[in-house]
Amino acid sequence: MPKIAGRCFCGSLTWQSVNEMLWSAICHCEDCRRAASSDYVSWFGVLRSGLTWSGPRSFFKSSPKVMRSFCSECGAPASFETEVFPEEVHLYAATLEDTNLYKPTAHIFWSERLPWVQVSDDLPKHEKGLQDAAQSGIELLR
Repeated sequence: MPKIAGRCFCGSLTWQSVNEMLWSAICHCEDCRRAASSDYVSWFGVLRSGLTWSGPRSFFKSSPKVMRSFCSECGAPASFETEVFPEEVHLYAATLEDTNLYKPTAHIFWSERLPWVQVSDDLPKHEKGLQDAAQSGIELLR
């Protein structure tokens, strides 16, 4: 039985994970904002080994170590995958069937936030992100 599941805008692309979320964060980096056409992106990570996909999924290599996927039918963004975290797939919280399962634990790439984004939460705000921290030997959200 899947612990968590989600889908794209049109419902053609679905995913299921038998594992729980490894971490959750709100990303303000320019790449994620532009890939999603959004002010910021709410992400969470799951183990690749317990994740299954169904439906038309296309890929875009957005940088040397990063592959992003999206629904081939409606174009909705679906995932972020990086060589830095080869065991994980990062998924958009907005794709969750049960959005109540998502609880962000931090803001990442706070240094790249848009000037009009105002937040009133008390979550930690990290200037850089998970990849930068991992490559530096620092763990932010585990």
